[in-house]
Amino acid sequence: MTRSSHVPRSVLFAGLAAGSLCVGLLAPTSAVAQGANHVRGGAQPAPQQPKVPVMTGSGGAVASVDRDASQVGLDVLARGGNAADAAVATAAALGVTEPYSAGIGGGGFLVYYDARRHTVRTIDGRETAPKSFTDKTFTTPDGSAMDFNTVVNSGLSIGIPGTPALWAKAAHDFGTRRFADLMAPAESLARKGFVVDQTFHDQTAANAARFSKFPETARVFLRNGQAPAVGSTFTNPDMARAYAELRRHGVQSVYDGALGAAIAAEADHPHTDGSTVMGGQMTRGDLAAYRALGKAPVHSTYRGLDVYGMPVPSSGGIAVAEILNLLQAYDRQTGVPLKDVSNVDYLHRFSEASATAFADRNRYVGDVPGVPVKELTSPGFAAERACGFDPKRAQPRPIAFGSPDGTYTSCAPGATTQGEPYEGQSTTHLVTADRWGNVASYTLTIEQTGGSGITVPGWGFLLNNELTDFDFTPLTAGVPDPNLPGPGKRPRSSMSPTIVLRDGKPFLTVGSPGGATIITSVAQTLTEYLDRGLPLVDAIAAPRLSSRNGKEQAEPAILDGPDGTALTALGHQLVSAGNPPEIGAVTAIRTYGRDWFQAAAETTRRGGGSAMVLRPSDR
Repeated sequence: MTRSSHVPRSVLFAGLAAGSLCVGLLAPTSAVAQGANHVRGGAQPAPQQPKVPVMTGSGGAVASVDRDASQVGLDVLARGGNAADAAVATAAALGVTEPYSAGIGGGGFLVYYDARRHTVRTIDGRETAPKSFTDKTFTTPDGSAMDFNTVVNSGLSIGIPGTPALWAKAAHDFGTRRFADLMAPAESLARKGFVVDQTFHDQTAANAARFSKFPETARVFLRNGQAPAVGSTFTNPDMARAYAELRRHGVQSVYDGALGAAIAAEADHPHTDGSTVMGGQMTRGDLAAYRALGKAPVHSTYRGLDVYGMPVPSSGGIAVAEILNLLQAYDRQTGVPLKDVSNVDYLHRFSEASATAFADRNRYVGDVPGVPVKELTSPGFAAERACGFDPKRAQPRPIAFGSPDGTYTSCAPGATTQGEPYEGQSTTHLVTADRWGNVASYTLTIEQTGGSGITVPGWGFLLNNELTDFDFTPLTAGVPDPNLPGPGKRPRSSMSPTIVLRDGKPFLTVGSPGGATIITSVAQTLTEYLDRGLPLVDAIAAPRLSSRNGKEQAEPAILDGPDGTALTALGHQLVSAGNPPEIGAVTAIRTYGRDWFQAAAETTRRGGGSAMVLRPSDR
């Protein structure tokens, strides 16, 4: 059953704004520039933790890409908040320190284990298209696709934001603290500022030219036309004002108030430096109609563990499940388990499974009725798809999609192949856990780094360009495409927040940013840890390969090393992972019993992540 959060004119969110549905108290800080979240009265804030990629201990855990944001979440846990409270507060803080990847103007997906109910539940906060959209919205009069770069940097790319609605629904459905108070640390962080690191500087510099086309974006994020210097303090008083607005009026302001009016106006008529930029089609009615949706998770099993991920419109839960099912099928087919093969053979198997899963997700997964989720995630379908696997040779790319029809007795290969659609590489991810046994895995985004490049005047946050995740035209003529735009439709996503249970209890909580590489980053981290026996932080740091049914992106340690040479000899076509040449930015929490955790994050990707526990221990 799908539960929706009816945002506008809601007693629920009026209550959230006023604090009438709360227990406990959180308040803003005088030291949020260092990540603290001091509270008037009550428990003390958490000790200030260093930025490290792994930490073990008790009391609760948080891991994100940013130290200030992780500290905000840890402070919430220290004051008695639970994993949902910490996830919402951490995400809001990431909207300040990672404004090019997440924030009020974006969307995302949350997977949550509720320890009291012993259930895994999800919230879909994906952006939606305006009701005026059709499957021809991104085509020219002759039926061809519009120029992609023109659409990306325009109002036409902007979807109805879902992040604020997800925050409010998560706080209400799972949390114990007032929504207004969960926004307070982010408000203070935006006002007092944070120290610019190399990643923030580099991301700003890479976007400076397009930011300069939008005077408001240039005013907020550039300093005299340049990226802010590393080591300087970056403040965003306009964004602080936006969080203050959320605290006073709740998310109703986004969907039926001042913030919504400003969002719709800027999306439809972007302010520019004189450059020609297409406007969007967003209306106040589109905003008022938005819902954050509670949905049942995608469930599969792997090595006796229960794996839970996001359902459609995310393809993450489905594709991760199919990859894991295929790897188990390869074990049975070859008689050699994944844990016992060489690293080259491991990467070969992983690449074949990933390419096959992407062939199937591109054909069948989208925000449409009748997606064959049960079949796509079934071991029987994986066994049929594994027929094409050769332990000594890569299948030619692209691999044809399969037939998830419930009858799996044939090894006949598919006949139709498709190319790889575009998907932006930005996004951010966080994980939280509390001493009561609740855990959260939350991925949020504004699409590509810097989103649409359009900032809402006076409010200091960027708007997404998420609607470019739709396929502009069908991938293959004559083949149904589930990911074409449509009225109120949500574009397909690869976000893969994942929770793994052992014997019904949290075992591993994991996720990553990175567009379509999210799926492969999550699946590779799971298999490096569960099959290859790497410590969690090493499984996260391991060199990555992202095979998505075309040429395979590989990080330098693979591409330029002996593994790359061996994979090429098997028929794999490896290419650079990009600039910078890195794939994903995973964060994870391993739960040991009810109140013992290891939080882990990247060692070097995106400048390294920030893993924290409330009471660290060396044992």
